[in-house]
Amino acid sequence: MDDSPSAQTQPRIHTAPRTDVSQHQGKFRIHLNFPGRAVPDHDDHGYGPLATVVESFMDPGTLIRMHQHRNEEIISWVPDGVMRHDDRQGNSLVTDPEHLMVMNAGSGFWHSEETLADDPPLRMLQIFVRPYSLDLESDIQHEPIPDPVPNEWRHLFGPEGSDAPLDVRNDVHFYDCRLNAGATTTLPSRAGWDTYCYVFEGAVEIGEKAVGDTESALVTDDSDVFVTATEDSTVVGFSINPDAPITRQGTIGR
Repeated sequence: MDDSPSAQTQPRIHTAPRTDVSQHQGKFRIHLNFPGRAVPDHDDHGYGPLATVVESFMDPGTLIRMHQHRNEEIISWVPDGVMRHDDRQGNSLVTDPEHLMVMNAGSGFWHSEETLADDPPLRMLQIFVRPYSLDLESDIQHEPIPDPVPNEWRHLFGPEGSDAPLDVRNDVHFYDCRLNAGATTTLPSRAGWDTYCYVFEGAVEIGEKAVGDTESALVTDDSDVFVTATEDSTVVGFSINPDAPITRQGTIGR
């Protein structure tokens, strides 16, 4: 073990390859990324309140019929294309690059998802956050989000009371960033919190570690860590309070 001062000050960065956990249902396919699995001997597939980050694909003309979620916060991030949502509260919503949707499932929320035959193929992230308590009031948020600025993090959701445009009921902040090849930024961080980063497309270096397309990294301290794009890239980052109280009875995330 290297006990030199320089080694002791290096941030702890755990990288993970593309997930091998997937489900294929014809026109609908998902790949489940579990942030906790990046850390050796970690006894939870999630990491604190962040349960899982799901890469979802829907071909044109796909309908996911009405179904229920409970006791989880589900965020739909659509960087390109459209995802059409209907629910039993009478909402008919379109989530696209200009809008973000947060479904606070709580005690129960029924919804369906769809792409029309003339919609483009859809690839998006569906993020599952564990709430701090069971059977909270159910709700839906669907809001316009700020235009992205190249090479800058965009703050999209955070805990209740934060300055993000949408909120979830636990200690997770979510950001995205479109990095030009060669550009460098600093990974989002908060004192006492950890950060999970997922490369949606492209390739970056996080600290001194290479993280490629659909790979991820978990920084288990709050040190400043640089992210440098080795090609044009889209990355998302989660600032997570690892000690937040959590529930683990969600329909999918758990």
